Amino acid sequence: MNRIYRPGDDVGALEHWPLDNPASDYRVTRGNPRTFGRIDAGGPGHTTRYGIWRCTVGAFDCTEQGDEMFTVLAGRCRLADHASGKAVDLVAGDTYFLHDGSRVTWDVAEDVTKVFFGYLARGY
Repeated sequence: MNRIYRPGDDVGALEHWPLDNPASDYRVTRGNPRTFGRIDAGGPGHTTRYGIWRCTVGAFDCTEQGDEMFTVLAGRCRLADHASGKAVDLVAGDTYFLHDGSRVTWDVAEDVTKVFFGYLARGY
């Protein structure tokens, strides 16, 4: 699928992705964030995947599964890395990279939508 995503674009239909993957060890720390997504290519049985992810307002901790580069298309959040203690504020147009196994906190102030590309050497 060839597609250009720009901040504010309609990304189409997304399905509910509950925060229940044991490998990610999700811990909700504020509110009731809900996540939604779609894999546009790759995924199970592949080392790469890309797609769209959305999260509503709230905060949660998780362990990232795979290296991921993403660009925020809408919303506002703070992403904090537990190992370094550093946090970054992200808004539409910002691109960020997460390493496989990073323990992070997503603190979503305004519903966030991102387009992502992930790589996991052992496969998803």
